[in-house]
Amino acid sequence: MSLPNLKVAVENRIATLSIDHPPANALNRAVLEELHAALTALEQNDEVKVVILTGEGRFFVAGADIKEFTGISGAEAAAMAEAGQGLFNRIEAFPKPVIAAVNGACLGGGLELAMACHIRLAAAEAKLGLPELNLGLIPGYGGTQRLPRLVGRGRATELILTSRMVTGVEAKRIGLADEVYPQEELLVQARELAQKIAEKGKVAIRLALSAIHTGFAEGFKEGLAQEAALFGEAFETEDMKEGVAAFLEKRKPQFTDR
Repeated sequence: MSLPNLKVAVENRIATLSIDHPPANALNRAVLEELHAALTALEQNDEVKVVILTGEGRFFVAGADIKEFTGISGAEAAAMAEAGQGLFNRIEAFPKPVIAAVNGACLGGGLELAMACHIRLAAAEAKLGLPELNLGLIPGYGGTQRLPRLVGRGRATELILTSRMVTGVEAKRIGLADEVYPQEELLVQARELAQKIAEKGKVAIRLALSAIHTGFAEGFKEGLAQEAALFGEAFETEDMKEGVAAFLEKRKPQFTDR
């Protein structure tokens, strides 16, 4: 698989997926297509239990490739937005946890990408924002929908309408980032978190992600129904039997992902 704009490394059941598209890791069509391909490969790789998504260099993703905006019609722009939304929806519903390690500028489509991830960690120095209105545009890859769900409608409206950027520290304060770390500690902390998750059984991880996603995507009642159904499904797994036995025997469980 040729991924000239991405770097993929797998170690200890953790995949680190780095966007490497100098100078600013812009999300052009090629990068989006490669992300689709990489996600397919990682989803099918039984050795991978957790994915860390980050950027190479000083940028996470500085936004879309503005050069691709010239000379296209409104209908073509809408199709572009739908394609980006489809990819980010896939990340949000991905059966393996995706942790965004926001190492630098995370703007426009970059922030929309980070918001689609299950967990967001940010460097204190990172800059996050949706500056689309500076171009006479609005966010198109889900930003108007995900940002209010994370920070509240009023705060999201202010950030979108002013194009104001926030640091990683403020992102943590308003709920846009889940944790904030010094730049040099970010990937170390992301890997430590990923390792804690990877110690759990793969089936239970997938079922938990599915239940959480259903509640957000379809509503509280539907989420409860899905939770109950998946709780029953978990009872049929070998890992459940091992987990209960280990608890009763006061030892660490040895999950086999079955």
